[in-house]
Amino acid sequence: MPFPGLADVGSKAAGQFGQEVKWLKLGRMPAVLIIDREGRIRYSQYGQSMQDIPENAEVLAALDRINQAA
Repeated sequence: MPFPGLADVGSKAAGQFGQEVKWLKLGRMPAVLIIDREGRIRYSQYGQSMQDIPENAEVLAALDRINQAA
């Protein structure tokens, strides 16, 4: 990938970007965020279950749209 992908060890960024904790569902739900260099969220998908993760094609299409707009 020509951009960094980061793990959020300790959930520090998750809290800053509003990722919800559902203790009855074993903790934080999955979230995918694309954040630009200015710190703006350009794409977000917050899951409601542990299997609620966007398809790779959806995330890649979002990256393509962001790159075309730049």
